[in-house]
Amino acid sequence: MTKLTITDWAEEDRPREKMERLGAAALSNAELLAILIGSGSPKESAVDLMKRVMSDCNNNLNTLGKLTIRQLEAYNGVGPAKAITILAACELGKRRMMERPEERVDLGSATAIYNYMHPRMQDLDVEEAWILLMNQNYKLIKAVRVSHGGLSETAVDVRVIMKEALLNNATIMALCHNHPSNHAQPSTMDDQLTQRMKKACELMRIYFLDHVIITDGRYYSYNEEGRL
Repeated sequence: MTKLTITDWAEEDRPREKMERLGAAALSNAELLAILIGSGSPKESAVDLMKRVMSDCNNNLNTLGKLTIRQLEAYNGVGPAKAITILAACELGKRRMMERPEERVDLGSATAIYNYMHPRMQDLDVEEAWILLMNQNYKLIKAVRVSHGGLSETAVDVRVIMKEALLNNATIMALCHNHPSNHAQPSTMDDQLTQRMKKACELMRIYFLDHVIITDGRYYSYNEEGRL
């Protein structure tokens, strides 16, 4: 009987495609390792090879990590490069366990937003607009520059902003931009943008926390001014 390679499998069963579709948690240890080594041998696929290796390790990743390069090379289809890749992945897993989770920035107030964004904006000679995407606890998920414009205004596409928010699973969002003139008072266009952002967020059920205008030394907050 002809041996099927991974490329002969149904696409939904291939490790890479399966991970892209369902996420890494849906894959077995052997499937994840198969992605790392890329290929097996003429006699077995990368997944079957890694199933065999894991079986010899009692399906325990800690045991796998204790193997030497030479011990891994004893398996047909595992050369020095693949053995090193496997042990490097095991070492990264061990180091991750020893490190503390990265603390996310709390951006629950206009002052916190200003303190976070001011170093990024204080020396700009043109306007930039950024969105700050947060989880339900006001912890920063991602800061995204959404426009880079002229001396007195910058074009902001609300559709692009909402797409970023949805892709990053944000539940809270703040908008901020700088005024190179160093005058913090909002313009009519700033007011209009704020209202467009508020309506878009309401439609998508995302809490629009604030629109903060950044200058070098002070800020204007629509939320603090009661304009949201």
